[in-house]
Amino acid sequence: MTRSAWLILLIPLSVGGCAKPDKPSIYSADPSLKIPALKGGDLHDTKALRQMVKDLDSDDPAVRFYTINKLKEITGKTFGYRYYDDETRRGPALKKWQQWLAEREGTTKPATTDAGS
Repeated sequence: MTRSAWLILLIPLSVGGCAKPDKPSIYSADPSLKIPALKGGDLHDTKALRQMVKDLDSDDPAVRFYTINKLKEITGKTFGYRYYDDETRRGPALKKWQQWLAEREGTTKPATTDAGS
């Protein structure tokens, strides 16, 4: 193979490594980008809170761990959510988080603790 043929083959390979890596984001499907975003940053806006409540139902326990810790840091609440519980056991706490979010967004009335109210 000639020298110019080798250069033509090697140039695309060397350029491929110059791509800029994706930035951490809680909206990423990749846990390696989502988790760093959960560890840092100001995530108090409604869109971020909505994503975090959604991520409480993630298949990835690490995503659930960092998500509940960030929600607790922001709200002071856990609603009994435990990231290591199976899907069935996480269900009631997840519903409480969804209710909390709906109330915060004004899409539902606040839950009452009295049976008569």
